Amino acid sequence: MSSSFNEKNYSSKMSKSIQSLKKDISTLRTGRANPNMLDMIKVEVYGQSMPIEQLATVSVPEARLISIQVWDKANITLIDSALQKSELGINPQIDGQIIRLRIPDLTEERRKELIKILKNIGEKGKVSIRNIRREANDELKKKLKDKEITEDESSTYEKNIQRLTDTNIENIEKILTEKEKEILQI
Repeated sequence: MSSSFNEKNYSSKMSKSIQSLKKDISTLRTGRANPNMLDMIKVEVYGQSMPIEQLATVSVPEARLISIQVWDKANITLIDSALQKSELGINPQIDGQIIRLRIPDLTEERRKELIKILKNIGEKGKVSIRNIRREANDELKKKLKDKEITEDESSTYEKNIQRLTDTNIENIEKILTEKEKEILQI
């Protein structure tokens, strides 16, 4: 019997889930400046909601400074307003067409808050990996029931999917541990 189960499909889904987790974590504010912190902020411009990187050049000239070079002078106040309304908790400094964001040191309270948020993001990532595993196992059961694969093949695929799941959950744990160290670093 030729098997029609595609393991790579689930491996790819898990990889995408990890990438999504990394992107979500990169938006968390640590003690260092990171242009990804601005990814979630949208600015109401030209009748639509746009990310800052479509309106300006974002750079990190120093470890605790984000520089936003706005292309159109008319957008400076709009970007400033969006930054102040955001959850960053940073007051922008405007200098001509450049907006500077000084990243202050994190308080102990804020660090603990960030770690809680980090753990929630990590848990969502693990749940999505487990959902992909369940989806794969459901497909295997269906193929076994329809006699498209043998019990031995089903068992082998199940073990492979479990191994893949375990590896990806370990990766998530490593990513979370690194980010937690970064947040706790003074």
